Amino acid sequence: MSYSRLDKIKDKAKNTLQRTLDSHVTLAVTGLSGSGKTAFITALVHQLSEQANDKNLPFFRVVREGRHIATTQIPQKALNIPTFAYRQAMESLQQQPPQWPQSTKRINTLRLAMRYRPQRGLRAQFSDTATLTIDLIDYPGEWLMDLPMLNMDFATWSERQLRMLNASVRQAHASEFLDKLHSFDANAPTNEAQLKALSNVYAQTLHAIKTHAHAANLQPGRMLIPGELEGAPLLAFFPCASPQQINESSQYAQLEARFEAYKNQVVKPFYKDYFCRFDRQVVLVDLLQALKLGPDIFAEQAEAIRELLQFFEYGKSNLLRRLFSPNIDKLLFVANKADQVGVNYHQDLALLLHDLVKSKANELTFAGVEIDTMAMAAVCATENKTVTEKGRAMHCIYGKPLSEDNWLTYLPPQPPRHVLSTQQWPAHGFDFIDFAPMPNDNGTLRHMRMDHALEFLLGDKLR
Repeated sequence: MSYSRLDKIKDKAKNTLQRTLDSHVTLAVTGLSGSGKTAFITALVHQLSEQANDKNLPFFRVVREGRHIATTQIPQKALNIPTFAYRQAMESLQQQPPQWPQSTKRINTLRLAMRYRPQRGLRAQFSDTATLTIDLIDYPGEWLMDLPMLNMDFATWSERQLRMLNASVRQAHASEFLDKLHSFDANAPTNEAQLKALSNVYAQTLHAIKTHAHAANLQPGRMLIPGELEGAPLLAFFPCASPQQINESSQYAQLEARFEAYKNQVVKPFYKDYFCRFDRQVVLVDLLQALKLGPDIFAEQAEAIRELLQFFEYGKSNLLRRLFSPNIDKLLFVANKADQVGVNYHQDLALLLHDLVKSKANELTFAGVEIDTMAMAAVCATENKTVTEKGRAMHCIYGKPLSEDNWLTYLPPQPPRHVLSTQQWPAHGFDFIDFAPMPNDNGTLRHMRMDHALEFLLGDKLR
């Protein structure tokens, strides 16, 4: 056999190996608006590409064992989708004073190639080095909240939204819309100007609820971040009680048609294109902010997270699934921003998050999905500081509050270890503080347990 023919056989074998071996991961970074998705992706890229050493990532085995060679960003497959603005996000975190990266306003994607030395198996037999390709998708958390609309018709959706608008936490911000809706004749012939005017009031209501009440379940999400749909008639709808008899040419029928068009033309493609081919998932939850906002918003965010998990494909992975119909076989629940409480409370956060998702986690574990829950901080905004008072050591944190100029040493309250009922909620609430990113002169980012997260999500792909 000639050398060239042998070479061709090797090349063909390598190509087949790439298709059949587990050398590609699509990672879903999921979370409600404000959960820290952009900062998490930025930190993940930075830690792998610029700070991958055994002192910084000691629990990421491929790094600890010296087998990680390098990780770099490579051209993405989807050329019609903007690239995640990693450099701009890093500039925000590294400027003086540092700022959190801007929230995502559109779909972004990013592809990483991680070169490493395989330890065992077919990869080690074929080559001294191997490459794991990692695809990351970033999207507005507001758009994520549209997914439950797929399981509702217009009447069901309207009933649910109106019930929520009349709840105490939202009612003050929804009064103008509810008043105008009261005089709206749903059975009258379609009046485009009236529909547009009232849909604008509804959009203003959603913005006010998001800004002042910080509610999570706001639909349609494109009213908050419309993207390319700015001003489109597709968004000119709002919840409306169903009349006893529906005239096909009525305003109600027009609202119903727009609702269905929104689902079919916006929500379904979003789901089909971005939520059906994930291999691994991390769900980021800002428990501290939810606790700070009180029992109603905490319960709403908890329900939203559990509801959203129904729209991902889970199950134990195998060769055929990887090739044709991938399922999420590892799911990591993260209580993010854990650096904003003392280290002695990190376990409390993890236990609280576990209690919040335990019913869904048990169901997925039975289906063969590997699940873990941890408290972490993708980008640390504080430092731990022990203060002794009257002979008692207190685990404080030190940092700069987001809306203030002065730095402070702060003793955060203890978060609960389980989901509280309204009756169990403390009268004084939970007074947690939002902190700005901490400056770093050498351009590095401090993290808390990012290496644990990387090992859980990627470690088995790098053996």
